[in-house]
Formats: sequence, C-alpha cells, structure tokens
Amino acid sequence: MSDKAQLQQQVRAAARKLVPVLRERADACEQARQVPAETIKDFADAGFFRILQPKKWGGYELDPHDFYDVQMTVAEGCMSSAWCLGVIAIHNWQLALFDDRAAQDVWGEDDSVLISSSYMPVGKVEHVDGGLKLSGQWGFSSGSDHCDWVFLGAMVPPKDGDSAGGPPDMRTFLLPRSDYEIVDDWHVMGLKGTGSKTIVVKDAFVPEYRTHKAIDGFTCNSPGNAVNTAPLFKIPFGQMFVRAVSTAAIGALKGACDNFIEKTAKRVGKNDGKSAGEDPHARYALAQADSIVDELKLVLFRNFDRLLEAAEGGPELTMEERIKFRWESAAVPQRCIEGIDPLFAFAGGSGIYQGNALMRTFVDIHASRAHTANNPQKFGGNWGAVQLGAENGDFFL
Repeated sequence: MSDKAQLQQQVRAAARKLVPVLRERADACEQARQVPAETIKDFADAGFFRILQPKKWGGYELDPHDFYDVQMTVAEGCMSSAWCLGVIAIHNWQLALFDDRAAQDVWGEDDSVLISSSYMPVGKVEHVDGGLKLSGQWGFSSGSDHCDWVFLGAMVPPKDGDSAGGPPDMRTFLLPRSDYEIVDDWHVMGLKGTGSKTIVVKDAFVPEYRTHKAIDGFTCNSPGNAVNTAPLFKIPFGQMFVRAVSTAAIGALKGACDNFIEKTAKRVGKNDGKSAGEDPHARYALAQADSIVDELKLVLFRNFDRLLEAAEGGPELTMEERIKFRWESAAVPQRCIEGIDPLFAFAGGSGIYQGNALMRTFVDIHASRAHTANNPQKFGGNWGAVQLGAENGDFFL
C-alpha cells in the first residue's frame, strides 16, 4: 500500500472513531458557543488540518475526496465541529496559493498554526508604500478563537493613474492575531458551536505578498503554484471553498438518520402506545433522508473526480461545468432541509427540548442554508439562465 493510501485510510478511520466522542461533546460545544479546545486538538492529532496542506509545510496533499469525506463523518457527531473543521482546514489549502513568503510568515516556526476567515469584501483598502492598509469589520469568522491568523476579504481600488477597467480586484488579506480584535457577538439559533465571531481591524499594514487575488484563484494561476505544483492546487478556489460550507450538512443529515433509527423510531407515544417507527410516514421520511445523503455524496465525489481530472491535465473545465458545480454545492443545505424536516416532525414533544440531537441537527442545517454561498435560488437561477442563453452572472467559480 502506498504512503498516500495509508494516510487516506488513517484520516478516514480517525474521523469515524471520533463520531461518538463528538456526540458526547455536542452539548458542551453548543453551550460554550465554540468548538472545545480538546476537539481542535483531536482534529490536529488526527492530521485533519493537514489533509489539504502542502507537503512543503508538513501537509499530506491528499485528495479533496478525503477531506470532504472526513468532514461529513465528523458532522455525524457534531455539525458545528465539522463546519469549523471545513472552514479552517480549507485555509491551509488556500495559503498554498499565496506567495510562499506568506506561508513562511504563518508556518515558519510552527506548521500547525491555524487560520480563520471572513471573505465578505467589506474592508476599506488604501495603497501605501510596500503594500496596503486595511480597516473594517467582518462578521462570521468561524473558529476564530482557535486561530492565530485570519483571511479577510476586500476590494482593492486602482492606484492613482491606473485604469479602472477589467475585473474587480477582489483579494484575500492575511493578517496576524496582533493586527485584529475578535468581538464576541455570536448569539444565534443554529451552528452555535462554531464561534463565528466578528473581526475588527484598524489601519493594519499588509504586505502585497500577503494578499491573494480572486482572479488568480479563478484562473488557477496563483503565485504559490510556483512552489506548490501538485494538481490539488490547480483546482479553482471557488469550487473548493463553497464545498467547505455546504458539505457538513450532508454528514449531519446522516447523523440524524442514525439518531432516528437508534432513538426516535423506538419512542412510544403516550397517547396511542405506538412507536414512531410503526408509522408508515415516519418510515418514508427515513428512507427519503437516507436517499438524499446518498445522492449528495455521489454528486460531490463525481464533481471532484472531474475537477481533479482537469487539474491533472485532462480536458479543461468548461464554464458551464463550473457554473453547474457551483449550483450543486449551493443546493446541498436546502436538500438536507428536505430530509431533516420530515424526520424532525416525528420527534414528538421531546424533540423541542434543548439538548435533543435531532433538534440540534434541524436548526444547524437550517442555519447553514443562511450562508451566502448556500443560496440555491441565486446560483440555480444563474445555471438555468446560462442554459437558456443568458450571460453568466457569477464570478466566484
């Protein structure tokens, strides 16, 4: 067995082993409004943050299939923990796209250092000698308490005398913990344990090399590709990131199915003395949810088969494929809602109490649908429009 195959088996087995542990911690995660430190340590010890990290910096450089499989498995135990894993670990992949000096800044002394993010392009940017000055406030930085650096989005204005033509210069800025403040304002209905707090920056200097242009991620021609040459780093950034915020819902729905089989279906009603599992509608709800999980996994892995094929030198991705894949990622939470809602309907009165696993999954999946990347109408509408001959309206592909 190759070293890569051994690592693939190792990380997947470690994720499966953690599921019951994460179920036990789910209440504490939710109540603390952040993933427990011991869970982050478990993820690090299992190598999850290294799955997509470049080998040059101690990573494994495995396939996206391995990473998203691990994320789905973790979500069977705790969706908040899986959400943070997905969002934080994908940054170890994106840092490989930056100028390698940025990776040196982050991992030069410790290649286990983690990065949080908020990509909304709301920052105020000024050109200064040697780089850029950044200020602003960004919400929804998942897992930020566990990270020593942050990725932040902003639009860079043209320099004086430059033409304003061409695509907008949207970039990701990389800042150390000393350059930003974390504001604890994470009081929400679902995904409570993600600790997705607000980041505040005041006039921080960012060297040019610590920014990554969205257009470079789109064309798969980033500065980091000069040193990180594996096909893994030739996948469009837009295709990788959006799956980090939709895939946890698939695993969470699978966990809900398991919970339904183990507990809910055996619950005996106080009025009629029958178990929920005897209701033919409950049985159908379970079958439907299980089928949705299967369908979404198949599409996920099929799409990454194609993305890797193109990255490895196969037929180039068409714009139509990119648009379709983007829509299929955005559709995931809504499809999972179609699975969890009928299951939750059979949870009975006990299902509405805090601490009920099925209720937690219900609100977490609904919360994931609120992410801007998970808007099925927007991205499905774009895909439908393109098929009917209209111009593409999405740049993040």
